[in-house]
Amino acid sequence: MNLAKLSVNRPITIIMVVLIVLMLGAVSLQKLTIDLFPELNMPVAVVMTDYPGAGPQEIENLVTRPIEEIMGTVNNVKNIESVSMVGTSMVVAEFEWGTDMNFATLQMREKIDLIKSYFPGEVKSPMVVKMDPGLMPVLQLGLTGNLSLAELKSLAEDVIQPRLERVEGVASVAVRGGVTPEIQVVVSPEKLAAYHLSITQVVQALQMENMDTSGGEVKKGDQQFLVRVTGRFQDPAQVGETVILTPEGTAVKVKDIAEVKEGHSDTAQITRVNGESSVALHIRKQSGANTVAVVRAVRKAIKEMQDQLPGDLKINSNYDQAVFIEQAIGSVAQNIILGGMLAMLVLYMFLRSIRSTLVIALSMPISIIATFVMVYFGKLNLNMMTLGGLALGVGMMVDNSIVILENIFRHRQEGLDAREASTFGADEVTNAIVASTLTTIAVFLPIVFVQGMASQLFRPLALTVSFSLFASLMVALTLVPMLSSQMLQGIAINGNGENGDWRRRAFRLTGRWLANLDELYRRTLVWSLSHRWWVVALVTVLLVGSLALLPLVGMEFIPPMDQGMLTVDIQLAKGTSLEKTNEVANQVESIIADQPEVDGIFTTVGSATGDWGGFDIGDSENAHIDVMLKSKKLIRQTPLQIVEAIRDRVKHIPGAEITVAEQDATSQMGVFTSPIEVAIRGDDMEVLAQLAEMAKVRVAKVPGTREVKTSLEEGRPEVRVTVDRDRAALYGISAAQVAGTVRAAIQGQVATRYRTGGDEIDVLVRLPQDYRQNLQHLEQLTVASSLGAMAPLREIARIEVAEGPEKIERRGQARMVTVRSDLAGRSLGQVVKEIQAALKDFKLPPGYTIEYGGESKEMQEAFGDLTLALVLAIALVYMIMAAQFESLVHPFVIMFSMPAAVIGVILALAVTGRTFGVTAFIGVILLAGIVVNNAIVLVDYVNILRKRGMERNAAIEKAGPTRLRPILMTALTTILGLLPLALGIGEGSESQAPMATAVIGGLLFSTMLTLVLVPVVYTLFDDLGNRIWRRGRKQVGATI
Repeated sequence: MNLAKLSVNRPITIIMVVLIVLMLGAVSLQKLTIDLFPELNMPVAVVMTDYPGAGPQEIENLVTRPIEEIMGTVNNVKNIESVSMVGTSMVVAEFEWGTDMNFATLQMREKIDLIKSYFPGEVKSPMVVKMDPGLMPVLQLGLTGNLSLAELKSLAEDVIQPRLERVEGVASVAVRGGVTPEIQVVVSPEKLAAYHLSITQVVQALQMENMDTSGGEVKKGDQQFLVRVTGRFQDPAQVGETVILTPEGTAVKVKDIAEVKEGHSDTAQITRVNGESSVALHIRKQSGANTVAVVRAVRKAIKEMQDQLPGDLKINSNYDQAVFIEQAIGSVAQNIILGGMLAMLVLYMFLRSIRSTLVIALSMPISIIATFVMVYFGKLNLNMMTLGGLALGVGMMVDNSIVILENIFRHRQEGLDAREASTFGADEVTNAIVASTLTTIAVFLPIVFVQGMASQLFRPLALTVSFSLFASLMVALTLVPMLSSQMLQGIAINGNGENGDWRRRAFRLTGRWLANLDELYRRTLVWSLSHRWWVVALVTVLLVGSLALLPLVGMEFIPPMDQGMLTVDIQLAKGTSLEKTNEVANQVESIIADQPEVDGIFTTVGSATGDWGGFDIGDSENAHIDVMLKSKKLIRQTPLQIVEAIRDRVKHIPGAEITVAEQDATSQMGVFTSPIEVAIRGDDMEVLAQLAEMAKVRVAKVPGTREVKTSLEEGRPEVRVTVDRDRAALYGISAAQVAGTVRAAIQGQVATRYRTGGDEIDVLVRLPQDYRQNLQHLEQLTVASSLGAMAPLREIARIEVAEGPEKIERRGQARMVTVRSDLAGRSLGQVVKEIQAALKDFKLPPGYTIEYGGESKEMQEAFGDLTLALVLAIALVYMIMAAQFESLVHPFVIMFSMPAAVIGVILALAVTGRTFGVTAFIGVILLAGIVVNNAIVLVDYVNILRKRGMERNAAIEKAGPTRLRPILMTALTTILGLLPLALGIGEGSESQAPMATAVIGGLLFSTMLTLVLVPVVYTLFDDLGNRIWRRGRKQVGATI
């Protein structure tokens, strides 16, 4: 079917089709969800198990190792890692990419059900969670005002949290900080001893008294009555009236041996907003929900409930992911518009006709809107990757339209009327532009099929570019000929028919410049055909020279994306009290507040890394500070300079290990822990500790490393109570009874809950604070058996002060210590290479191994996947061209434009100081399909002229200048369309800039060299083919 002829003959039909596309596009754009990154299906699941009061070694042996062993039997498990901490076991199972994680987590739960009955009785039921980057909070709020922390928390839990959880798209709202009310039963040890009671008996008495139970049913005549025994506390005073029976048979009330008072729980976590005490709300969205829409709905809900809240209550937004998403998406959209405008300006200067330029200008937005329709039906969302694909496609969208319009324009200059020129001109180049479009789309097919993180991230980009190119092809084959037949009637075909003196002067100037360029190219082409091996040698030298620059470029995984935030992590000595940590956090806050670029400070004391992935992990010696910076337009220093300024001042705080870093938006993907990880595996923790320290010293000496640490942290001081089972047996006391008594006395034990209104308040039983903090008093603690026998703790157990490991890491069911490092001023690839060289002669005992992980491992795996994708892409491009030309030689000639692109990519990255990462690699893959397009158009026209009877060199010398302008126009529109993206203007542009830079550099050099190199190589292969053919004829003649 001749689409060009059909569109020229039926313009109303084409207009109606365009209107349908515009209508569908408008609806699709409204319905598309908006997020920062594509939805990632991470093949990772976590098993979290709590064992209150247990140390890392106990948890490793009794909980972690059994779970690891059973997880090894789950299908498609690739790797198992674990961390055994105080009171918690965390086992992380990594699966093969492509695994159905819903089925995998179901299988994990089934396996755990088989072994959990063998766990100690105090172990809580394991929780299996599929790792989802969407578990990160999309919004963090801080409540401040003239209310107590208890009142703030009550307001957050009773009013704000329920209302926000009803907002569509909200998965959960977690309340952090503040204190909760509780009824405290502070038992006197002296009175317990006087009445021969233990603290556990007080707990049991309260548990037994505070309950409502059913007594069955009784009949009285024809009526049936339900019998209920009511015993729940109706008033806090009833807690003190609870009766306990002593071993002597006398009754004693709780208030006689304890002080019963209403109070608040001990502070476990402190939150502040700009130095003011607060309660924090962490809001998470449902998987697949529109982040921007959810946050907007939450803001609206807060505004609606404002009347129900105290007038002086302030709700501060500490972190709002939607703001950054809107800024980043808006920035990319602006770059797309600016790139499109630059491309149109170039076309206007080349075509020198407003009508001709308007034809192309109309085709671009229609192609973009058609792309949105396909994005919607392709079940993608609007994010940095899909819009990045659209930005890549903007410059290329007009390529097909340019080739067709330029050919139509040329036929108009040769005397054909507008309708004939539109039909014949479009039909003449249809095969070439279809082939060039297919080669560009084909390079992305391998990315769709490749597994791994790179595929997850860039599959939406690949599909969006493909959608945009397909849309532009259809627009070029239908709308452009139709518009040309209507709009190019009656205009001056020499391009000087525009009104306005300034335009005439500009056109005469550009006309002379283009004529001079044509003549220069013609001379260069003639000289090149006469000095073919000089051209080949020159390109070879350029290629070798650019490859020599490759080590200077450096490599990374994904470029960090400035989110306008900094993070500060504070760690003090193990066992440091929350109060002391809070003092240090206050010091750090004061230093941060002195920075004029800082807009807000949100502090959490008692948290190691904030709220990551839904798990709030931290201890009293940790604090985490989020620092919000002012807009980029309002600050003079870069985030890195601000980080250095803060780091220089906080490093003088004694006894504190403080890490200051930029908040990278890519960390929300939940992929990496540190850029560099060196893992040493073995069995003996002491040997691992020695090896880790030795490796740490070597890693720290490598330039570009910063804040090198080992995972084997300082041990936590602990009091060990070792039960003498023989002596305890004489009293009829078990180890579990000893543990329960010690826990109740020191930590306290929630005996029951008192209901008031809709709330439940804990009734906590424990000893006075001076007893809880005194080791001698602990020795005097009385333990009771189930038979009533009493014994002091010192009689049945040994009490000693020692130091235990903070945590035990394992990988592949072996213990592991990890050396981690951040980067400073050098690329990831350069630093990793030097670390591997530094550890090359590192001697390991038998049974111990060393592995490299972290971001560097992800980078190597991604580069491996993308290298395979590049090889497949090049093969597909060759096959498509071979099918088009019906030749095996001509595609090979055209592919000589690819080495020229390599030269441009390396030089562009080196000049701009950007590193070669996954995004730049995607640009290289895209180039494999783009750079051949100019050569396809050139070689295709040479072949057409030769079929018309023209001699080879004459055909080349005519085809080159004839195709020069469309080649330059398509190249320049693509380059200028990507220029705003390459400059890294606006929020979130850091991730796209290397890709745009690679494409611009590669396309620029390949275009310049293709115009000379491809004709030269064409003649070389043509001569080679002729020699082979003549030699074959001679052999046939000799045989005859």
